[in-house]
Amino acid sequence: MMSRSYTNLLDLAEGNFAALGPAGGSGRQRQGSFGMRRMSRVMTVPGTLSELDGEDESEPAATNSVASDAPSSLAADRVIVVSNQLPIVARRRPDGRGWSFSWDDDSLLLQLRDGIPDEMEVLFVGSLRADVPVAEQDEVSQALLDRFRCAPVFLPDHLNDRFYHGFCKRQLWPLFHYMLPFSSSASAATTSSSVAPSSPGNGRFDRSAWEAYVLANKFFFEKVVEVINPEEDYVWVHDYHLMALPTFLRRRFNRLRIGFFLHSPFPSSEIYRTLPVREEILKALLNCDLIGFHTFDYARHFLSCCSRMLGIEYQSKRGYIGLDYFGRTVGIKIMPVGIHMGQLESGLRLPDREWRLSELQQQFEGRTVLLGVDDMDIFKGINLKLLAFENMLRTHPKWQGRAVLVQIANPARGRGKDLEAIQAEIEESCRRINGDFGQSGYSPVVFIDRDVSSVEKIAYYTIAECVVVTAVRDGMNLTPYEYIVSRQGAPGSESVSEVSGPKKSMLVVSEFIGCSPSLSGAIRVNPWNIEATAEAMNEAISMPEQEKQLRHEKHYRYVSSHDVAFWSRSFILDLQRACQDHFKRTCWGIGLGFGFRVVALDPHFTKLNMDLIVNAYEISESRAILLDYDGTLVPQTSINKEPSPEVLSIINTLCSDSRNTVFLVSGRDKDTLGKWFSSCPKLGIAAEHGYFLRWSREEEWQTCTQALDFGWMQMARPVMNLYTEATDGSYIETKESALVWHHQDADPGFGSSQAKEMLDHLESVLANEPVSVKSGQFIVEVKPQGVTKGIVAERILASVKERGKQADFVLCIGDDRSDEDMFENIADIINRNVVDPRTSLFACTVGQKPSKAKFYLDDTFEVVTMLSALADATGPELETDSADELAASISSLDIGDEQSESSDRPIGGS
Repeated sequence: MMSRSYTNLLDLAEGNFAALGPAGGSGRQRQGSFGMRRMSRVMTVPGTLSELDGEDESEPAATNSVASDAPSSLAADRVIVVSNQLPIVARRRPDGRGWSFSWDDDSLLLQLRDGIPDEMEVLFVGSLRADVPVAEQDEVSQALLDRFRCAPVFLPDHLNDRFYHGFCKRQLWPLFHYMLPFSSSASAATTSSSVAPSSPGNGRFDRSAWEAYVLANKFFFEKVVEVINPEEDYVWVHDYHLMALPTFLRRRFNRLRIGFFLHSPFPSSEIYRTLPVREEILKALLNCDLIGFHTFDYARHFLSCCSRMLGIEYQSKRGYIGLDYFGRTVGIKIMPVGIHMGQLESGLRLPDREWRLSELQQQFEGRTVLLGVDDMDIFKGINLKLLAFENMLRTHPKWQGRAVLVQIANPARGRGKDLEAIQAEIEESCRRINGDFGQSGYSPVVFIDRDVSSVEKIAYYTIAECVVVTAVRDGMNLTPYEYIVSRQGAPGSESVSEVSGPKKSMLVVSEFIGCSPSLSGAIRVNPWNIEATAEAMNEAISMPEQEKQLRHEKHYRYVSSHDVAFWSRSFILDLQRACQDHFKRTCWGIGLGFGFRVVALDPHFTKLNMDLIVNAYEISESRAILLDYDGTLVPQTSINKEPSPEVLSIINTLCSDSRNTVFLVSGRDKDTLGKWFSSCPKLGIAAEHGYFLRWSREEEWQTCTQALDFGWMQMARPVMNLYTEATDGSYIETKESALVWHHQDADPGFGSSQAKEMLDHLESVLANEPVSVKSGQFIVEVKPQGVTKGIVAERILASVKERGKQADFVLCIGDDRSDEDMFENIADIINRNVVDPRTSLFACTVGQKPSKAKFYLDDTFEVVTMLSALADATGPELETDSADELAASISSLDIGDEQSESSDRPIGGS
């Protein structure tokens, strides 16, 4: 059954906003020059990537849209940077007539332009931090596009409130910072007074807020459509506000090159899985080509969520991490953002800094200054920092009267009970510390709760002996980077107020912030451990000067070389690499709502045409039909694995034709298969991947090789027992020729990890034994060498030839990794003269996925339907003239395979 959230997305995509209720009604007003565009719910027509981008001809083009699906020889590559807010400062002119605009120099989005290649244009899409009346939006849009290359998105006030405050700040932001709404009275730290208490202010998941989030993302999508050239442009989406956007973009432009960077933490799977729309967001992100994170921890949590919730495992190849998502490789980028060196060094040269620095040096003369610069919110740990500083003064009284903690707290951008409680605790701690340890002319804590200019902040950085960051959770936090550069000073500067002597700095940083892994010389602390943080503060300011200097030099080398330009340049290069094969594959856009994805496959991979295979079947004189069992004739998810009466009837009908050789080729043991198919006397069975084989029920089982020594089982079993005991939910299946370890009922992450470890362990133990160790879908199997479905398939076809019935029709169907051996082995059997040169060869996998087969069917139902059609066509042999007529009627049909140069077979394939 389709989840409600999927339905909501479809409603929104079709322009039906009734689901939003009265609060979302304002969403019906469209802003600017673009109109509401209906979106196709599902693409089912295969083709190349370039063929799938065209919109339905019956759909009108968006008004004033410059989007085009036709390649342009004049257009150059361009990066469209999409974020919640534009890097623009908008102000109403003093006379009230019109607007004045300027760049926001502190915006990361503006700074990232420095890393974009000069030949690539950068265009920004986002909202303005200003309330622009509807009547002025067209004029503002045109002005920003012409002067700043910015395309503004105008969200109706009520939609913006529910999107930003209702879902982004009350649902995603707390969750991504490991905060769960355990009670309905819990509220996020950014509660806006404009939202009624009955709306998402209680912190619990609110369906209407999610709907507003999706609708807001669609507004951004429509603005991107206005300005995009999908043949040439890259789209770089930023942060958690727009995690639904990639799905909208991928639905409209299947081959669009999309990158995404998350600037906040990504929580562990145990936290993330509490989000009711967890799978929808994961699937939306997987519609990107590259997903970026600040740290490996954040990326690891995302990969764990993909594994546990979607069953998708990552692979690392030549230093790059990728997820195979329906034939597309989604790259994972790990790169912490840096600071803008030029801007900070310019600030170091400003005249304002000179007198501020001189003033602060006089104010704190003879003191050792520890500095904190944080936003006032619940995750910055300011209260914990004050408690640690108090503990340091008590534990190390030598610092009383000497050490000063200057705490700059940027004004809070929201409200909430939690934030109010922390603010009260901070104020009380400041009063207590200054009361207990203060002296005449000495206040141990200087608390600054006002806006501090960048120049004043640089001056504080310059005089601080140590910067302390005790955030309990933070995406990146660039304060330590800014401090290091400020202590280094501007290159070539000879300021009289500059700190004399060798450059040095010290850092005490929380291990829970994104910049911590890159600062190897910092003292990392658990901010919840007050005593340990206090000792770290003492260690930092007591450290020998030479050690401080060495740590500073190490940090400065890293920060100066890994700046924001390095970060953006690295991301763009990896995005280009991730998209280099976009035009080489056939793809299908399939799925509804957030289940939409692009399936990218080999150009020759096509769906098996029912009429085509039935026609080929009817004209053939010797047929070989090789069928896998689990996942092919019965679903993998079925609890009852026995064949249905329908399957048994179809197989008996196929076997009744003397022209047919029908074989079941399975990994299951011979006794089980013999029992289940005892009612099919003419069915051939190859059990245990072909180790055991019999041609009919009346014949004896044969083995594929000479008598083997199975002493290796005594070596393998103790190893497998070890992992079985340690992995709850796993078990060992013992076959006559193989041992199989199953872990489908174990914890997904632990089971997969144990399987990899067991594979390495067994390969080491059995290195000198004549066996192969392979992993499959939730299994690790040890079996004799030379036992594969591919080898037994060729053996069956060779035996058919020896019996004077060289096959001219071969159908081979399977669904998993072991069947790929079969597809690969029979691919060139025509060239090896095992079958008739005119053979119609149909290698077919179950499910749309990368495969060595040339055809696919979607599921077991389609497999049974196809076999039923062949059974219905089974009958007396055709007269020669009739067969020739049928052969001629289909000789020109293309079944997606390359023709052999040495044959004139009508529909053969490799």
